[in-house]
Amino acid sequence: MHELIEYITEYEMKYAEGVCKYLKPDALFHHDDWGTQLSTFMSPAMFDEFYLPSYKKIYAYYKSHGVEIIVHHSDSYAATLVPEMIEMGVDVFQGCTTQNNVPELVKKYGGKISFMGDLNNGVLDKGDWTKELVRSEVERACRSNGKLYYIPCLTMGGPGSSFPGVYEAVDEEIDRMSKEMFK
Repeated sequence: MHELIEYITEYEMKYAEGVCKYLKPDALFHHDDWGTQLSTFMSPAMFDEFYLPSYKKIYAYYKSHGVEIIVHHSDSYAATLVPEMIEMGVDVFQGCTTQNNVPELVKKYGGKISFMGDLNNGVLDKGDWTKELVRSEVERACRSNGKLYYIPCLTMGGPGSSFPGVYEAVDEEIDRMSKEMFK
């Protein structure tokens, strides 16, 4: 497994070299889901042994070549890996589902990392969604997480929604709450 991970790491490093040389991004959005809605795929100790060194190497390369913000997407339970995210240089844990107890994470780690999500697609992005449900969930997330180190968004890893109108309704409610909370 170590040899396979090293091989993948070398591929990622070559990719990072090209991205930094030709695209020169200020921010990086990297996807790698680390668990299910209930748990991570592996214990923090196993993650530390197998993945942490590679991520530290890859993200350090990006940071040393001009990338200011690293956003790591994992729309899963990954609260137990937040210390590792901080150690590897992640600035924003994107896709952070409600099961992570986002308000607790913001309180404990805010200032070292920010959290983006807490609006679960499984709750909002469904055929029977309503504007009232969206409003209620966005208010819950914004009020319970506060104004610092939290960015409200749906937990999937990109713009859009599976059901028409959901993304736009969430966006509208985030705008409303932002105006209210940042008066």
